[in-house]
Amino acid sequence: MGDLISLLREGLPEGAVLTDPDVTASYANDMASFCPAGAPAAVVLPRTVEQVRHVMRTATALRVPVVPQGARTGLSGAANAVDGCVVLSLVKMDRILEIDPVERIAVVEPGVVNAVLSRAVAEHGLCYPPDPSSWEQCTIGGNIGTASGGLCCVKYGVTAEYVLGLDVVLADGRLLTTGRRTAKGVAGLDLTRLFVGSEGGLGVVVRAVLALRPAPAPQLALAAEFPSTAAACEAVRRIMTRGHAPSLLELMDRTTVRAVNSLTGMGLPESTAALLLAAFDTPDPGPDLAAVAEVCTASGATEVVPADDPAESELLLHARRAALPALEALRPATMVDDVCVPRGRLAAFFDGTAAIADRYGLVIGVCAHAGDGNTHPVVCFDPADEDEARRARESFDAIMALGLELGGTITGEHGVGLLKKEWLAREAGPVAMEMQRGIKAVFDPLGILNPGKVF
Repeated sequence: MGDLISLLREGLPEGAVLTDPDVTASYANDMASFCPAGAPAAVVLPRTVEQVRHVMRTATALRVPVVPQGARTGLSGAANAVDGCVVLSLVKMDRILEIDPVERIAVVEPGVVNAVLSRAVAEHGLCYPPDPSSWEQCTIGGNIGTASGGLCCVKYGVTAEYVLGLDVVLADGRLLTTGRRTAKGVAGLDLTRLFVGSEGGLGVVVRAVLALRPAPAPQLALAAEFPSTAAACEAVRRIMTRGHAPSLLELMDRTTVRAVNSLTGMGLPESTAALLLAAFDTPDPGPDLAAVAEVCTASGATEVVPADDPAESELLLHARRAALPALEALRPATMVDDVCVPRGRLAAFFDGTAAIADRYGLVIGVCAHAGDGNTHPVVCFDPADEDEARRARESFDAIMALGLELGGTITGEHGVGLLKKEWLAREAGPVAMEMQRGIKAVFDPLGILNPGKVF
């Protein structure tokens, strides 16, 4: 261990290698429940690409595992330390290197916070659409590692669609450049996409070329109350079938609505079984909102409330962004699931999750990016209560099984990490898992990059 620390310090500046156990323990895990975390040998905080390369060359020479990290806002245990590892925290590499309004790209380091980038490009009349709920804390490197989504995915898509090129430090310290800066490019295999969602298991992203879009008009939103989740999901189905293109289409069940009220005092309608939020960012969103309001009413909505201006719209959307903190406040701990199902099966998923909550005697609130079928059931429990913790884990697994039965996937945007390793094997099957492990072996033959995650 002494050799590891001394070698790391040879290529890193003063203060960049942390070894105090009390300090390193604070880097040991992300925000996922039920995911074990080990004790790091050291935490390193590089500021340059060459410093990252030095860390990886040292780790390869000594056969020491390395766990790359961003802001640790993840919910799958993908950033959790393993015993004796080097935690490679990239939060100090936080420079926006370039914003090019002509090419509509930004070049950034991995530690740039999503919201910081969004505000910077807005000054040029541009936007970076991926907007995870943790956008004020999460980093671009972490977003790339987990292929993050967000509230606006229904119209603008997910992180993978905005990553044009990457600089990646490989396990042995070599620097790989993938992709391009141009709007088009099909030269060779798409290695860029391979790294997006790889959860730090193939290499360490140290620079990203990101696509930008012209900034849209301010959103106008509406809220629709429904007597059942089935009616709300029918409205979602009709909205998508009729070709509407909302910038946001979010759904909260009764449990979530009541939790948001309790946390924020917003006065949302607690009598409703489901609250649907729809927004449009077209130059004239009025006709779109009116059309969606008609669809909601025809689907059984008891009340539809359109916002009068962008400020009122933001107030409605704040309710959705407050959903997870509100559910977290109900019990000492939560497990946040991330099951994505076909839009046509949303009602069956909501009803099935409610039945699981009853079966296990737990509070489970569900909020969803309904426009793309990505649901977030939140299991609320007390980890100090052994029986309740057991039921929470069993209910979590039951929810994932339900998602697969409905033709869905175990994760739409949070990733696999430690939490869903066994479920990935069930979803993908043995042939796909063999191919994925083979790719991992090509990039990381010693198995030192984020070991034990995903596979």
